[in-house]
Amino acid sequence: MKSNHLKILLCLLWLFMIVLPLLRMLSTMAGLNLFEVMTARKFSRAFWQSLNVSSVATFISVSVAGVLSWAVARTNVKHKQLISTLIIVPMLIPSISHGMGLIIIFGANGVVSKIFGLTGGIYGFWGIVFGSVMYSFPVAYLMLYDILRYEDGTPYEAAEVIGLGAIDRFFAITLPYLRKPLISVIFATFTMIITDYGVPLMIGGKYITLPVMMYQDVIGMLDFGKGSAIGVVLLIPAAVACVLDMVSRDSNRLSFVGKPHAIKDNHARDLVAKVIIFAVIVAIFVPIVAFSVIAFIKKYPVNMAMSFAHAARAFEIGALKYLANSLIIAVAVSLLGTALALFNAYMTARAKTKLSYFLHLMSIVSLAVPGIVLGLSYVMFFKGSMIYGGLVILLVVNITHFFASPYLMAYNTFSKLNENLESVGLIMGISRLSVVRDVILPQSKQTIVKMMSYFFINSMMTISAVSFLSNTFNKPLSLMIPQFEGQMQIECAAFVSLVILGANVMMKILEDFSLKLTR
Repeated sequence: MKSNHLKILLCLLWLFMIVLPLLRMLSTMAGLNLFEVMTARKFSRAFWQSLNVSSVATFISVSVAGVLSWAVARTNVKHKQLISTLIIVPMLIPSISHGMGLIIIFGANGVVSKIFGLTGGIYGFWGIVFGSVMYSFPVAYLMLYDILRYEDGTPYEAAEVIGLGAIDRFFAITLPYLRKPLISVIFATFTMIITDYGVPLMIGGKYITLPVMMYQDVIGMLDFGKGSAIGVVLLIPAAVACVLDMVSRDSNRLSFVGKPHAIKDNHARDLVAKVIIFAVIVAIFVPIVAFSVIAFIKKYPVNMAMSFAHAARAFEIGALKYLANSLIIAVAVSLLGTALALFNAYMTARAKTKLSYFLHLMSIVSLAVPGIVLGLSYVMFFKGSMIYGGLVILLVVNITHFFASPYLMAYNTFSKLNENLESVGLIMGISRLSVVRDVILPQSKQTIVKMMSYFFINSMMTISAVSFLSNTFNKPLSLMIPQFEGQMQIECAAFVSLVILGANVMMKILEDFSLKLTR
């Protein structure tokens, strides 16, 4: 089959997996008075509250990530790989778990609240801000750290020779270098926060954000039209972030590292960096340790005796079955999603035709679709189909939701390989399939490992993409967290979060081991 025919099939696949579901969602607004919905007091308040909390949380998150990435990339602190690993631990648990950890520490009956006699707790605006920062800053850190790590050090050496001081070098070299990618980082972080409903659902209290309002309207009142209208609003920042990400990637592809950035000895600077890193890691792990401890306490804060009753309770109502569902979904998504992403990336990066760019755009559309919006669109499009209500639809929605990033990993890797490999193979009588199997894939082993890990981890902890599509048969373990939270069984919710964290930590260990083997 010719490559163009395969590309047409892939385009049709993405048409059914993302474009048509979104159009079906939009069609539910046909008889809806959008002006009335948008100007309603409840919607207006949720909109401005979402905007306010997301703006503040994004500013804090990117600022912390920027300082932390400098502390790791531009100093001589030791064990940088270990530090980066510890920093990304918050990415291994659902966002709702961060809100739960903050409640245990700063809630009305929180540890800190009781020690200092504080009343009221952290619920509302600042609770959402701090929970969102914990959830989003590791992603911002990875993006900024990657940018700083590969910055060319030659301009800094030249600036030092002509006598420019550190502050002048920052404004003359670092800031212009960071400007475009920093805009992309800010919008990506903002999008993560404004489209998340896990943290606001857990710790928001009466401070309602748009994703929470959308969840309540669809699940509680079955108002799909209003839910779709909110979904359209949530698509806007995600679409902007997608465009900026594409521009940033294209501009980064034009640059190269002439010389690694030289880091001189400076004990005072390194000491400051160590203090920053230590403070951030403590802030990361205190809430995680809090819900880890709470999971094995009889009744917080009434009875602090150790107990395994909450684990037993979780298993009694199906945690083992739902864990099996999650593992099946995560493994299947990891294998099928990686295979599809590799094939898709090969078609766009190695078999270029006029259709390649269009297929590339179709492949990254999911970057601009929040999980909660995608899940709602799947409900409307696939309801009544043979896959609706089973595990298959959760596989499809997770592959679609998380596809863009692994696809771009494969696309960038394939683009860097010698573009003449297939041509040389054909001249020598070696088929394209043999070149792919024996040359291209072996050289992409590390990328493949990272792609599989990405799919697995995100599938284990996602709540937003599957919340509208699950039932008692196909329910993943992550959805037990909001279920227990709604029943005021925070200890059981903490235990479930701990199980998900354990599974994802095991995957990261397996990923690191596999990467060492492939070097």
